[in-house]
Amino acid sequence: MKAYRIASIPGDGIGHEVVAEGVRVAAAAARRFGFTCTFEELPWGSQHYLERGRMMPDDALTRLGAFDAIYLGAVGHPKVPDHTTLNGLLLPIRRAFEQYANVRPTVLFPGVPTPLAEREKPIDIVLVRENTEGFYADRSMHLGPGEFMPTPDLALAVRKITRQGCTRIAETAFALALRRRKKVTAVHKANVLRVSEGLFLESVRAVAARFPDVTYEERLVDAMTALLVRDATPFDVIVTTNMFGDILSDLASEIAGSLGLAASLNASATHAFAQAQHGSAPDIAGKDLANPASLIGSAAMLVAWLGERRQDERLTRAADAIEAALERAISEPKWRTRDLGGPLGTAAFGERVAALINEA
Repeated sequence: MKAYRIASIPGDGIGHEVVAEGVRVAAAAARRFGFTCTFEELPWGSQHYLERGRMMPDDALTRLGAFDAIYLGAVGHPKVPDHTTLNGLLLPIRRAFEQYANVRPTVLFPGVPTPLAEREKPIDIVLVRENTEGFYADRSMHLGPGEFMPTPDLALAVRKITRQGCTRIAETAFALALRRRKKVTAVHKANVLRVSEGLFLESVRAVAARFPDVTYEERLVDAMTALLVRDATPFDVIVTTNMFGDILSDLASEIAGSLGLAASLNASATHAFAQAQHGSAPDIAGKDLANPASLIGSAAMLVAWLGERRQDERLTRAADAIEAALERAISEPKWRTRDLGGPLGTAAFGERVAALINEA
């Protein structure tokens, strides 16, 4: 029986609770389809920082490189600054393994409460976000931050956009579209940021020319926010730069019901790092109130990624089964968690999804 080793980092707050349910569901799928996923827990995060002054040990990246994939709960602690958690754990992992693609699916499940007026309009999109460049200061420079202050009253920021970065994220988006509804929408602001966004569009258009079976279109980012709220039905795969993708994916998740449903995968050609889009929610930690759907969905993405990279059809079927069981559980009011108006707690929801996999 083929065994896969996955590094499990519960992190902070609700991370421990939701990771436990993701592991439970992944283990059920592995048993059902005849392979083994061994999740090895690594106690890194804010508590590690408070006790040792570091979010993870010095040899963490070397240790992580020996695993087939990484599975993260959440980071964030009231006593630890956000820039410490971000730069001490999340970003070093993404940089070390060159995880340039942040893939964030959004689906509006039947009957799930949404702020949209017309709930009958379906939402089934995937946002493919470039993850290593853009306006974010930590991803703009080889040495030093991308933000700086020449004087106390002047702040400047450097944005990095490369042809390589734009090309490979576009290739990811078009390859994904071929497996879905064969449509890609590039989101940009080239009417203002003519040089950097112009390079992004030039690169994406070049990739689009190699995928004649995929419909390609472009939208300004400000218009795209309105279009997603008005009607997300026409969209399939959305590709964009780092900051725009970060913002649009949160918007998409909210109109589909909750960030608690939003799965996410950071990936390169050789390494994947699954995590939820939501934070650590310390106010509900330990109360069995957290919705583990996001981490369960992220587990499905991670298993699917492993199946594709290792050419193991069992993992592909397992990922499909996890997604089907998750959709069935969320679509049934009596099986939902309390944030979605249901009666179940974190553990009971995970048990229900695992049971549905075994029933399939």
